[in-house]
Amino acid sequence: MQIVVYGAGGVGGTIGARLFLAGADVSLIARGAHGREIQKHGLRFVAPDGDRRLRIPTFEHPSQRTWRGDEVVILSVKSQQTEAALADLAQAAPEATVVCAQNGVANERAAAARFNDVLAMVVWLPGVHLEPGVVVTHAEGRGGVLDCGRYPGGYSAQAVALAQLLEQAGFSCRADEQALRWKYAKLLSNLGNGVDALCGPEPARELMRAMRREALACYAAAGVPCASREDVQTRHRDTYRMVDIPGFPRGGGSTWQSLSRGTGNVETDYLNGEIVALGRAHGVSTPVNAAMQAAVAQALANGDAAGSWSLEKLDGFLARYAG
Repeated sequence: MQIVVYGAGGVGGTIGARLFLAGADVSLIARGAHGREIQKHGLRFVAPDGDRRLRIPTFEHPSQRTWRGDEVVILSVKSQQTEAALADLAQAAPEATVVCAQNGVANERAAAARFNDVLAMVVWLPGVHLEPGVVVTHAEGRGGVLDCGRYPGGYSAQAVALAQLLEQAGFSCRADEQALRWKYAKLLSNLGNGVDALCGPEPARELMRAMRREALACYAAAGVPCASREDVQTRHRDTYRMVDIPGFPRGGGSTWQSLSRGTGNVETDYLNGEIVALGRAHGVSTPVNAAMQAAVAQALANGDAAGSWSLEKLDGFLARYAG
């Protein structure tokens, strides 16, 4: 199986690095300064078991690569970058299988509009990308949980083969005929990404509970299958644990990293915004998720740094907006 990882940030870089270390046939598509740095010096992959420079074949654009037509593309760009990435990929490799290894649940729909074979992949993987050419993971044990399956459902021989390959590379990965139920469960935890990005690791349990209640009400109204909290806890048992790496603090999640790098865009519209859209479609009120979406948009428009809001400031904004 020939693997192309499209988007070599914290998630994609970790997947590509571990596949490469396991001897898989893998290449990367990485844009801008990050891609140029990897091409010039290799990918610096920092993990609990070592700090390595990996000379993984890397391209800045799909058109620069020679395609056979049977590649499996693990798409790991942020959700707000999906449409542009898919458009470029469809021009270069229209027969590829696309695996959406991304937060949110909208990417598979977008991929299915252009590609015949689409797999959904849930990503529980602590990867960090803050500077060009460098990817860090703090996962010890398995490298992460990456269950996958055919979109929108059903058996897939490709999912089985990919799961076996990722298992050999050190991840915990299972082929699942209902992979989307895991992605909807992951979305529940990602609703707090904006809090993490704006306020840092502040305790906001009641806010998280409120966003989760709205999401679960939307799921029920829409008939969305979602793995339970108990299912998720059982699935994660004996997979990986977070450890410290001297010189490489853990930092925050994906939205925090986007703000920290100053990318100018974040994925909140595909996280809290997904719940807001579901609510509008099915007559469910979602004021807390809508306010959280607006707060992140305001911070982005202001150019606010990651962690620059206090929890009190966020609470005040949410109260004014929702009120």
